Amino acid sequence: MRHPNNLTLQALDQAGLKTLVNWARTEGWNPGPHDYEAFWATDPEGFYGFYAGGQLIAGGAVVSYGGAYGFMGLFIVHPDYRGQGIGNKLWYLRRDLLIKRLKAGASIGMDGVVAMQPFYNKGGFEIAFKDERYECIGRATPVSGNISNITAADFNEILFFDTQCFGFERATFLEHWLKLPNVRTFQHRTEGMLNGFAVMRQATTGFKIGPLFADNDEAAEDLYKACLNSAIDQPIYLDIPMTNTGAVHLVKKYQAKYVFECARMYYGDPPSVDMNKVYGITTFELG
Repeated sequence: MRHPNNLTLQALDQAGLKTLVNWARTEGWNPGPHDYEAFWATDPEGFYGFYAGGQLIAGGAVVSYGGAYGFMGLFIVHPDYRGQGIGNKLWYLRRDLLIKRLKAGASIGMDGVVAMQPFYNKGGFEIAFKDERYECIGRATPVSGNISNITAADFNEILFFDTQCFGFERATFLEHWLKLPNVRTFQHRTEGMLNGFAVMRQATTGFKIGPLFADNDEAAEDLYKACLNSAIDQPIYLDIPMTNTGAVHLVKKYQAKYVFECARMYYGDPPSVDMNKVYGITTFELG
């Protein structure tokens, strides 16, 4: 354990954010190799950390979505500096900094691991629902004729659907998310009407689906099958909100394996969204 000298709070540059995501990889959070690029594009002023002697030792996200909504994720203290209260101090500084970045009364979301939930609760965050991560091995499966890849011409419709399910517009994030290297994108349409979409990106291990938004269980299953079919024999991960019974039934039907859990927590009022359309959360880092 090291004792830091000259501890200073600073905004991270893109290299600092990449370092933080690399730490997340070491922690077993299984981020994608290009996630940080989309994170940075979303809010270049949304990442802060403690530096000691010019070296990053702890950090996290304080991302603002147009001042209307904030999200705190990627909260990591380097193992060499844990157990000294650095994380507690940084967390409160980040919370207060994000509050100042947002409009008055705007809420803040985060996904908290079980062990840290009491701490976050003391900091004003209330649990809204439990998230669970499930792993399924990709397999050859018939893909519905209602499934197609997302194209640039579909972006405005996809953005509108995403806003309904996320609660706030995140056009910049979505634009970059859909174009990540080695990404798979799928949309579900019935008689030309958009019923849902899914994005699956490469992760450190296997692939991650996020988001998976759909109007109903049938569309969600068709999208899930398209994802499974696009990475045969690879582990594929889906983070589901346990309040969506359709999502719970989906992972059980495909015998997906439970990996771990956390909880979506909010400081202020939760976003007004129909959680029955949220079959897969986008990320634990940015919401």
